[in-house]
Amino acid sequence: MKLLPTLSFCLLVCTVRAVEVDDLLDRLDTALTLAAFQDNLRARLSGTIDLEAYHFQQPAPGLIDSKIDNLFNPRLTLFLDAQLGSKVYFFAQVRLDRGFDPSNHSAQIRLDEYALRITPWEDGRFTLQAGKFATVIGNWIPRHLSWDNPFINAPLIYENVTPIQDKSAPASPLYFIYGLFYNQKYAFNPVIWGPSYASGVSVSGRLGQFDYAAEVKNASLSSRPESWNATEIGFDNPTVSARIGFRPNQMWNFGFSASDGAYFRPEAMRTLPYGSDIGDYHERVLGQDISFAWHHLLRSAFRSPGRRRRRHICLLFRSEIQIHSAVFRRGPLEPAILRRCARRIWRKYSLGQ
Repeated sequence: MKLLPTLSFCLLVCTVRAVEVDDLLDRLDTALTLAAFQDNLRARLSGTIDLEAYHFQQPAPGLIDSKIDNLFNPRLTLFLDAQLGSKVYFFAQVRLDRGFDPSNHSAQIRLDEYALRITPWEDGRFTLQAGKFATVIGNWIPRHLSWDNPFINAPLIYENVTPIQDKSAPASPLYFIYGLFYNQKYAFNPVIWGPSYASGVSVSGRLGQFDYAAEVKNASLSSRPESWNATEIGFDNPTVSARIGFRPNQMWNFGFSASDGAYFRPEAMRTLPYGSDIGDYHERVLGQDISFAWHHLLRSAFRSPGRRRRRHICLLFRSEIQIHSAVFRRGPLEPAILRRCARRIWRKYSLGQ
């Protein structure tokens, strides 16, 4: 008989503490929000704390950079959002972690994103953005942050390395086969390196059931994080990317993406054939994405006196599909054997064989 009052008391205490925590968070959110000029200027500071733990066998999967099998990767992310009226918006993202990709390195702080966005019309038909921000390619990028990402890490296309390197050109066709075994994994590049926070300018908008986005940036989609700053890689060989989307209703979202740009870094110049330039070797990406979302999955049962039990079932089915294809155009060596070797090692490596 004493168990029920004890449980009731514990439940009451937990409820009170939860209400106190909610009040504390509300007060903190209010303290981190600034308004001025009759609320025409508003700024808000927010953030997330991620605690990631990995256990794997060597070599580490994806873009994880670690020589140990157990990795703890905490991350503090701070967001600054500022808005002037209804047409001017600025955002920035700062991270404190052990590297852009999970690693066992020491802590570092980075300014990953910053951009100014101008929307002249309220219907969203046109938006101009400039700064350092995520690419417009694909449908996973809008939800790549940990709070929105349904995955623990990025999909295959965004973090599985290929036999392509951006710091040096291959010396022979066999390099595409044996290079992965003789070099560090971080010497190679995926098709798209995560959200690709390169620097540049973009335009986007929505017209009825269609939406569009295009960007000009300083580095290719496969470029590594240290290439994303405009002070590191200039706009001598810009990358142009675009996406066209079609949303017939709330359930379906179709998109087609394309990108073209030079992928070699400046230090690769000494390894290129005589008379060629970094701008002669491009990464071309063609991508298709399909998104489908439908309702919820719930099950409930009610029993009424003198009646049979009645069941009410609601369904949830959510599926996200992304299909990408990529072509690295005009490598320094172009024989058919090179293309066959690259295709063979890409197929084996991407399947984990």
